[in-house]
Amino acid sequence: MARTPSTMSPLGTPCPDFDLCDPRGSRSGRDAAMGEHGLLVMFICNHCPFVTHMSRALADFGREYEERGLGIVAISSNDPVTHPDDGPEEMKGEAETIGYTFPYCFDATQGVAKAYQAAC
Repeated sequence: MARTPSTMSPLGTPCPDFDLCDPRGSRSGRDAAMGEHGLLVMFICNHCPFVTHMSRALADFGREYEERGLGIVAISSNDPVTHPDDGPEEMKGEAETIGYTFPYCFDATQGVAKAYQAAC
């Protein structure tokens, strides 16, 4: 059981705007990431055992559904001081190793995570 229960926003929940850096060298925002059929925003991190268990499936899902017109963005809001495996360089390596084709952005201030929490 997870220490913190995970909840999903109801489908159709308005997405707060964001503009974040993907450590692979690009920026991503809500409007630019939006696909023809919507936007999936996932809050993930490198050290989470649930994410590590599913990371290759997430990469496969991303490739399949991006082709179908779904915009996908993953965001890590962890502090790399307290979670060194979740820093930008580690995120970059993880995204390349696993094969994430979607942006994997770093939320250094946790501002995006807090905006999503407030919207739900």
